[in-house]
Amino acid sequence: MKALFTYGAEVPIGRVLAEQRKWLLPVGIVLAINVIVLLFVVLPLRRSVENSADRANASALSLREAQADLKDAEATRDGQTQAAADLDKFYAEVLPANMTAARRMTHVKLEQLMRSHDVSFGGGASTPETLRDSSLERLRVNYSLSGDWDDIRRLIYEIETGPDFIVIDNVQLVEEGQGTQLSLTLDLSTYYQVGAHDR
Repeated sequence: MKALFTYGAEVPIGRVLAEQRKWLLPVGIVLAINVIVLLFVVLPLRRSVENSADRANASALSLREAQADLKDAEATRDGQTQAAADLDKFYAEVLPANMTAARRMTHVKLEQLMRSHDVSFGGGASTPETLRDSSLERLRVNYSLSGDWDDIRRLIYEIETGPDFIVIDNVQLVEEGQGTQLSLTLDLSTYYQVGAHDR
């Protein structure tokens, strides 16, 4: 009797398929089903998951951008609210309430400062001025003063650093003869609310 398989002998593939048909057919069917499931279910689901992940990443990025924009808008709103509150406080507490208060501040207080610094008052004039497109009016004041340099310097420093809102627009110094006395022309401004009733 001849052996079915011998070392180095070739077995025809047709014979193997015929003899192992009962095992190969179910394995082939399962393999075909796996391929079909892979092609028509798994790969589309994978693409769908990848697309969903891309959409989720894009949505997360959009959400972060929207949250950053919201924070910027809130910061801007808070800044505008704070600026409005600061401006209201500035109008109420720093600026003179009306023209009478502005005149009192620029005339009475400054004359007291001049006396306290030994600066002589030579005369003065004030002019109200309407500012275009503003809720404020300006009071311009011009003073002629005289005194020695140290007294004038201390007076100017106290005006600049004082609690009242007075702007020094211009300063002109001229020597008077050979002495230490100087003539000073001082242009000042302050502002007050338009339409505020004088008290």
